[in-house]
Parts: sequence; structure tokens; C-alpha cells
Amino acid sequence: MRAWAVNRPGPIESGPLDLVDKPVPVAGPGELLVAVHACGVCRTDLHVSEGDLAVRRPGVTPGHEVVGEVAAVGPGAEAAGLTLGERVGVAWLHHTDGTCSYCVRGAENLCPASTYTGWDVDGGYAEYVTVPAGFAYPLPAGIDDVTLAPLLCAGIIGYRALKRASLPPGGRLGLYGFGGSAHLAAQIAIAQGARVHVMTRGAQARELALSLGAASAGDAYDSPPEPLDAAITFAPVGELVPVAMRALDRGGILSIAGIHLSDIPALHYEQELFYEKEIRSVTANTRADGHEFLALAAEYGVTATTHAYPLDHADTALADLKAGRFDGAAVLTV
Repeated sequence: MRAWAVNRPGPIESGPLDLVDKPVPVAGPGELLVAVHACGVCRTDLHVSEGDLAVRRPGVTPGHEVVGEVAAVGPGAEAAGLTLGERVGVAWLHHTDGTCSYCVRGAENLCPASTYTGWDVDGGYAEYVTVPAGFAYPLPAGIDDVTLAPLLCAGIIGYRALKRASLPPGGRLGLYGFGGSAHLAAQIAIAQGARVHVMTRGAQARELALSLGAASAGDAYDSPPEPLDAAITFAPVGELVPVAMRALDRGGILSIAGIHLSDIPALHYEQELFYEKEIRSVTANTRADGHEFLALAAEYGVTATTHAYPLDHADTALADLKAGRFDGAAVLTV
């Protein structure tokens, strides 16, 4: 099968990925083999390709926003209830041990033994991928593959970040950066009655934010027109943390959505932390987050703004993501 491999982690302009031939994987015990139809292009894929996140498997195939159909069912995987030909999603969280104290208390995203699609195991920049059956998501009918793909990570992680921000009902939310994840989280927040203010560098992204119902859209370092009850930073830029903290009202919470962040400058206590402001990080997601988000996305009619690239152009899609050449999300089609 055709698959991309990260062979020389480094700047995307240097060509860290190669399009190669790999054997079609075999569904092992408890696993499904999924024929990939579409795979979203996530900023985490860029971090893995460029070495911001150290590759955990030499020649790993990135991609963890996979929509496909079950092509084979491994021994024991029948218990998950997914059958041949069924459309399923494969997301970032690949496996957890299910027995550690974090898993037992419902925080499997913190499992020390957790593994991740497109980082620890080969992902969806390929024609086939395997997934533990219990970590595959049944997908709703009536939504095309390309539209669904970004929901599998950008949507789920954005929803997790929104939960971590503890936005009060009808509250004022600031979003810093407005790419694949932010534009989905914004739709959930707006549907639930929030006033959303977007701060982002791209003119196209600001236009998209306003078209989705944002109350305002300004530059990444602008002050929002009113104090914020909560904020989420999606851009992996540590310099935005004090900017967002200054924009928070008393008791406000900043949720940092990215898996990678450049260094945060020193914070001024009185201006940026006092009055019980909080900073919270986001670490992956639980499967419960995924099921909740997919249900809400269907209920609220959340849709991704997408830009399709053929599988053979994955390196171009990542370069365009880095350069901010599109709004919304890129999706590879197979």
C-alpha cells in the first residue's frame, strides 16, 4: 500500500516525509483493519514531522483523523460490535491499559501506558490502518467522509479544551488561533449560547469566524472588546499566554489546547494571574469526550470547513498548514 513515512524529522520545507510502499497491516487480536477513505491533516502531524514531538517509531506514518470502512476483523474484535463494511473513525488515542489509577477514575487520557495513532503506531496517511476495536468510533450516516475527518481530532480536542475552560452558560469566550480545531469548538460554544471572540493572524480565518457567528474577530495580539470568562489558545505560541491571561475577567480560565507550545514568557502576577485566574493544560482526550462531541456535532449541525488534497500531496498539505494558506482544515483523500 502507499503510505507516508517520517524518515528525517525536520522543517517541512526540508522534506522529512517520503511516500513509500508498506505492507498492508494485519488486524491482530482485538483489532480492526480499516481501509482509509479520508484523513484529516492535524497540526500534531506537523509537529511529529518536524521533530517538535520526537518520533516514537522510526518511519512512522502520521495521521489520526481517519474515516474509513472495516476491511477485516481480528480475533476477538467482534465483541465491539463493528462489522465488515461499516464506516468507522480512528482518532489520536490508540490504546490505554485500562487498569491504572487514571483509567479507573475515568481519566484514561492521562494513562502512562497510552499510545497514539500516527506517533506510536502507524496512522492514516496511508491506504490502510489498524485500530483496537474498542478505540474505533462508529460514525453517523449522512455526512461525507471529508467533512467527518477533522471531527476525529480537531473536533474532539477542541471540545476537550472547551470543557477544560469551564465556560459558564452564556459566557464570553476568547479563541486564540482559528484553524481546524478552533473553528469546530467555536460552533459548539456558539450553539450553547456563548459570545465568542476570535483573535488570529489570518484575514481568511477572521472572515470564517464571523461567518460562523463569532461576535468579533481581530488580530492574534488584539484585546477582545470585552473581558473574557474563558479563553483557549490553539496557536502553539507561548507568547499568547500572557496576552490571553490579561484578557480574562476575574476568575477566568485559560485552556491551552496544543500538545506542543513554545516557551511561555514570564507572567506578571498582578496583571495576568491575580484575582483567581487559572491556566489549564489539555492532554489528549478520553473516548467519552469523543462520543460526547460526535453526538453534539450531530445535534448542532457542526461542520468542518475543509480543503481536500490527494494522499500523494500530504507533504504539500502540511506545508500549507504551516504557512497558514487555508482556513479550516485540510483533508487527504484516498
